[in-house]
Amino acid sequence: MRLCCSSASEDLGCRRGDFSRKHYGSVELLISSDADGAIQRAGRFRVENGSSDETTDYTPGTWRRTDVHLENPEYHTRWFFKYFLGKVHQNYIGTDAEKNPFYLSVVLSDQNNQRVPQYRAILWRKTGTLKISLPYSPTKTLSVKSILSAMNLDRFEKGPREILNPEIQKDLLVLEEQEGSVNFKFGVLYAKDGQLTDDEMFSNETGSQSFDKFLNLLGDTISLQGWAGYRGGLDTKNDTTGMNSIYTVYQGHELMFHVSTMLPYSKENKQQVERKRHIGNDIVTIVFQEGEDASPSFKPSMIRSHFTHIFALVRYNSQNDSYRLKIFSEESVPLFGPPLPSPPVFTDHQEFRDFLLVKLINGEKATLETPTFAQKRQRTLDMLIRSLYQDLIPDLHKNMLNRRSFSDVLPESPKSARKKEEARQAEFVRIGQALKLKTIVRGDAPTSLVTTGLCRKEPWESQSFCSTFPYETVCADSWGQSLLVATEAAGVLPPVQVFDKTMVVKQIHVVEPQDLLITRADKGKDARLYVFRLSMLKRGLEERQLVRTKCDSRENKLEKTKGCHLYSINTHHGSELRIVAAIRNKLLLITRKQPRLDGLGTLAAATHSPVDQFQYIREICLCDAPVVMALVDGPTGENDNMICVAYKHQFDLINESTGDAYRLHHVDANRVNFVAAIDVYEDGEAGLLLCYNYICSYKKVCPFNGSTPMIQSNASDLHFSWNQMPNAIVCAFPYILAFTTDSIEIRLVVNGNLVYTAVVPELQLTASRSDIYFVSSAPVNSASNCSSRDTSSQSSPQTPTGYEMPVFPLPLGDGETQCKHIFKIPLSNLVGRSIERPLKSPLVNKVVTGLTAPVGALMQGSSHTLSLSRMEIKEIASRTRKELLGAPSCWKRHCSSPNCSWMVGRNCSRRMCWYHSLFMAVFLGKIVSEPTPLAENVGMTQD
Repeated sequence: MRLCCSSASEDLGCRRGDFSRKHYGSVELLISSDADGAIQRAGRFRVENGSSDETTDYTPGTWRRTDVHLENPEYHTRWFFKYFLGKVHQNYIGTDAEKNPFYLSVVLSDQNNQRVPQYRAILWRKTGTLKISLPYSPTKTLSVKSILSAMNLDRFEKGPREILNPEIQKDLLVLEEQEGSVNFKFGVLYAKDGQLTDDEMFSNETGSQSFDKFLNLLGDTISLQGWAGYRGGLDTKNDTTGMNSIYTVYQGHELMFHVSTMLPYSKENKQQVERKRHIGNDIVTIVFQEGEDASPSFKPSMIRSHFTHIFALVRYNSQNDSYRLKIFSEESVPLFGPPLPSPPVFTDHQEFRDFLLVKLINGEKATLETPTFAQKRQRTLDMLIRSLYQDLIPDLHKNMLNRRSFSDVLPESPKSARKKEEARQAEFVRIGQALKLKTIVRGDAPTSLVTTGLCRKEPWESQSFCSTFPYETVCADSWGQSLLVATEAAGVLPPVQVFDKTMVVKQIHVVEPQDLLITRADKGKDARLYVFRLSMLKRGLEERQLVRTKCDSRENKLEKTKGCHLYSINTHHGSELRIVAAIRNKLLLITRKQPRLDGLGTLAAATHSPVDQFQYIREICLCDAPVVMALVDGPTGENDNMICVAYKHQFDLINESTGDAYRLHHVDANRVNFVAAIDVYEDGEAGLLLCYNYICSYKKVCPFNGSTPMIQSNASDLHFSWNQMPNAIVCAFPYILAFTTDSIEIRLVVNGNLVYTAVVPELQLTASRSDIYFVSSAPVNSASNCSSRDTSSQSSPQTPTGYEMPVFPLPLGDGETQCKHIFKIPLSNLVGRSIERPLKSPLVNKVVTGLTAPVGALMQGSSHTLSLSRMEIKEIASRTRKELLGAPSCWKRHCSSPNCSWMVGRNCSRRMCWYHSLFMAVFLGKIVSEPTPLAENVGMTQD
């Protein structure tokens, strides 16, 4: 059962997601002047220098390779080429309510051969393309209308009709290519130390030894005469653009460098127009500046160019054989990564090359989103779409099928039409495959990471936490190194049981710094909030007391919370813990009093119920029952705390002090599936990630001005679309992860760009307040730690044709239970930074230090009870892997331990019986602790 209303993921964004866009530089007004000091030109550029002072001494910094990612990689984004072209699929044409034509392409595919059939849909409009994935059901027909509705397109001037002409694939491929080139050309400008004008830089006839060393690092020197690869606009027949150039292939992209000293030089032409003609038309230019002094002399305003938007300034230091990097981007260019390390100095040349090339590729992609390029792209798309629509008008009433569901092209078609349909499909596939081959031959095909030969660990790689878990999880939260889980099934006792089946837990928070366990149990009118002391529960586990029942927990009920269907807590847990409970359309604000300290500044012995420490503050009435809630901490904590609630078609912001509600965001859609509202803090200022349907929208929340919050459009606001509708969201800066029914989609928080998609069959997020835990039906596979291995055999999943139905896993027999597997993604891997710039929470000064020390010691003391002893770990490590993973074949007899009636394997002890039915259990830490790649350990491949 998924708890979509409020999950632990709401806390991670604040506790571990404080971030700053300053990591990506700051905007400055840069002015260039001539030798006499007269201003020549000026411009506003975002300057990235790693936040280090160039005039001071430095020691080369270190950074993790896993921080370097291609953003929106083509092997993730070029859907039509990868999943549609050369496969049986359907294409539709229609016009929206504003009479603008659109095209819809739909294919039924397998999620990278993981036996997870799904629909992929592309909506082509003049404003761009929208891509979504929809689940496949063999019993439920998916209609054109339902797909367009999921894409927020419900009104039409003319209903969509199917295009049967297979030549449409050629036109749609052209539309997809408007997203940007697969290959890139970058300028490389050699500048001697002290040169201040572009004429001086372009007039350098030759480079230096260090410049040649840098060029060798970038790529290979190739002869242009007869060159058959990507040429980047250079002449490959008559040597009019020089005889040689620098070329390389990186992560499937062909890169051609326009090197100033390799382009034709003219002694008579002071401005070197031929060189400027190429480098000046490049979006990204590398400026290699000779000289080892640290005084900055280059400014991008020195270069006369209307096209160059990004400059990468590279300085080589021959004394310690290192490179210093600085990035200048025009103000209109959206943020792009990776952020520079601090200081931005690289001693490992291969790491520098990887960082630089990824930065340049990401930068050019980001530049295409600037108004200048976006408007050109929109005009081009509009022209192509309308031209194609005009060409199809004569055929609109011939051989067009209106409102046909997608399953109708599969074998259910009438026998009389089956042969004709099969022949059409065969021709459709033949033309598509020919187009695909032609695209590959000319070098414009998006390829996968297999061409790079890289083998590296990614920060989202998972570890096996539990290899056999046969029960459905309701909710969970981490307790130390253990996992506290509530399940639906009843049965034999778990390893360590906390509550019995009378406590039907629906929501849970473990607040270790305050020694609290908060739960919501039961449902409907019987639902209540309960609070427990972790220390008391720990003591009961140590003394092997009877498990707690609902009757035993009567004193732990919070007053006035009867009928609570949802609750949320503040995420920083400073001096004041705040809880907001929703009872239909009513909010109850509850706070915890300051715990009493003894004379030494530590927690006094707590003998009374923790309920006594909570006090009811006020009641707030809403216009409807909230579906999602999040508490937002104000900058002062005095009358400026807020509550974000989602209901109907909107997100509202509630003032905790006055109860006044203000509209934060309206959702313009017929149906709204609210996912989460996650509070994050940018440079100490509150912001909200609003997640609904396929959308994630970031809103900066300004402090309250008197009684009114300043809610207005902000330059830092952004929104992006997920490819598949999430069930849960986790924010762990710099990443934001969407957990769907069968995939984990990983993007960057600062710009929403996609970096990775992993296929995870039957996925369910269980906990994320510290490390991230999720459940999947995928088995644990032994694999290496290489997530970039050869996946070419699975890079293009086979689409079921009209006479090939998708393959499904075999159904379970009567009485059989499918075992699930619990995996863990360490939070430290995700948020571990290559940039050593500590960021403080806005509430750091509110933390009561006297609270954390004794509780931390308490949990340390209980670790021997909540985890395996050294002897037990040694015993387990000596077993075979088959026994370690708990193969069912070894469950042959009853355990010989006292009070244990489980059917288990040999040498079983009470604490080593594995993962049976439980209602609330503490799992004894991870057993298979070696990290394994997400894509391989969970039976996944790159999507």
